[in-house]
Amino acid sequence: MAQPPGQQPPQGSFGAPYDPPPESVQPSPPPGYGSAPPPGRTAGPYGAPVQPGPYGTPAQPGPYGVPQPGPYSAPTQPGPYNAPTQPGPYGYPPSAQPGYGYPQQQSQQPPPPRGGGFFKGGRGVVIGAVLAVVLLAGGGIWFATSGGDDDSKPTARASTDPGPGTNGGGDGKAEDRGTHDLGAEADALNAQRRPGEAKVLWLQEGGVDLPRNGSDVYGPWIAGDTVVKAMFRTVSGYSVADGSRKWSLRMPSSLCAAPSQPTADGKIVFGIKTGTADDALCNSLQMVDLTTGKAGWRKTYRRQGAWDLLSDVSMAINGDTVTVGRTSRTDAFRVSDGAVLFGELPGNCQPFGFASGPVAIAATSCQTAADDHKEQQVQRIDPVTGKVQWTYKVKKGWEVAQFYSVSPLVVSLKQEDKWAIIVLNENGTYRSQLVGGTDDYGTKCGGDLLTEGKNLDNCLGVAADDRMVYLATKPAEDDLTPTNKVVAFDLNTGQAKWKAAAPAGQTLMPIRTEGGRLLMYLAAGKNKGGGIASLPPTGGTPQMVLRHPAAASAVERGFFDSRVAYQNGRCLLMHARISGIDDEDEKSMKSMAGFGS
Repeated sequence: MAQPPGQQPPQGSFGAPYDPPPESVQPSPPPGYGSAPPPGRTAGPYGAPVQPGPYGTPAQPGPYGVPQPGPYSAPTQPGPYNAPTQPGPYGYPPSAQPGYGYPQQQSQQPPPPRGGGFFKGGRGVVIGAVLAVVLLAGGGIWFATSGGDDDSKPTARASTDPGPGTNGGGDGKAEDRGTHDLGAEADALNAQRRPGEAKVLWLQEGGVDLPRNGSDVYGPWIAGDTVVKAMFRTVSGYSVADGSRKWSLRMPSSLCAAPSQPTADGKIVFGIKTGTADDALCNSLQMVDLTTGKAGWRKTYRRQGAWDLLSDVSMAINGDTVTVGRTSRTDAFRVSDGAVLFGELPGNCQPFGFASGPVAIAATSCQTAADDHKEQQVQRIDPVTGKVQWTYKVKKGWEVAQFYSVSPLVVSLKQEDKWAIIVLNENGTYRSQLVGGTDDYGTKCGGDLLTEGKNLDNCLGVAADDRMVYLATKPAEDDLTPTNKVVAFDLNTGQAKWKAAAPAGQTLMPIRTEGGRLLMYLAAGKNKGGGIASLPPTGGTPQMVLRHPAAASAVERGFFDSRVAYQNGRCLLMHARISGIDDEDEKSMKSMAGFGS
């Protein structure tokens, strides 16, 4: 992602603090602007660190003000890839939730405005929890040559069931073939291990006959000793230890959205299309128990009006509530039984997306006379009743791009080619904004890779605790052996505290914080294995926590456009998209890999 507004307009690093008008927090709509900064803290518009900011409130801090340099603000919590208070992508309860990051950073431009999901391509950073899921930057994709159709209701198969055979038509009828064909390859790689290197625990093929152009892959979600992935019309659970398939569930139609986290007891609700036609709407929901692979309730919700029909879908889980957000409204259902909890809220401002996690934080857009949904807010909303508990109004012209964390509350904002990150207090008042300086930072969100489903809490490349937020810089685009740095920012002042360099020829991406340490994914380099590295709160030289074998570097580098999950001493890589030049190629493509001791 290109730097937010700053010294090199229209690019630059993060926008400096912006000034919100007064009265940013209210118990319920209508909203107002952020409050004045604490004593001794300078306020500034989204662009200038020391400038008071727009709206003529010099003493007030606020995000949306003048475009100036200022980095991304991140959560004060343990960080999006670990903290229980942070929402996190493809994770679980705070005790085992993933966050995102990616090894090989790539240049990114701020996303075009999407008005709550209407436009595709929004960028930001995800919220995470104890388990980290990292999105890896990657290369191009191959296109398959077939398309397909499918049948009726969800069915589950045990790992001993080979599943229906393929018909060569790309109808997704082939189930995952497991890891048995790749055991010899893993053994050969392990035979070349050097002292101190972890093992390749297992390698796995895609194993599913996909439609033309391939399929997005959702997950991984880890529930106990099971890692779950979902793609096309199949959701499957595998043993974290050896990659063997534990269960496989066929969907009646294609997956089109999924929350970043399941419930505390391992339940999740998937967005699926109603029907198998190419123009089928993403307006059906299917609940699944990730621990057993059993399908629960299924229902369809109504999409109406141009904004709703053209909007991307954003899903989140807060407690026993799943929300399905679109530009013009959000529908909420109880995960346990599918009961409708709330729909359109009073007033002209409607939430278009929530962040998963223990606290329901929403991004809302307000329909104006121009009908452009360009006035946006951050709100805390009761996930059971839909009642607004407080509102923080974003300066007009700026949009909520992503929630990096919910505790502390860290929000990524964008305005055309400008980018700013602010931190709000627990009650929705302004706290700080990071100042990026001249460095160029790299972030990547699931929406950059997935064609459908634009969650607001699934970005990579950021982590935080109660003191600092950690971001990775982008390597030089013309560098044949890319490397980068991780920068730590003080959450109260927004200023950079220290920088730590990655090993030569490799890149680091923050995952989460754990036990006072920052955990990062170290991307594999040429003849250099990747792995998990850590840094203390004071910075310094990264220390390896889990070192992947150098012999497997080619395999690891092949996981472009991939996510990384780290938990209990194991690192899992999973492609975010599977595609191939033909049916056999897409089925044999490595979709997941596990590393550990």
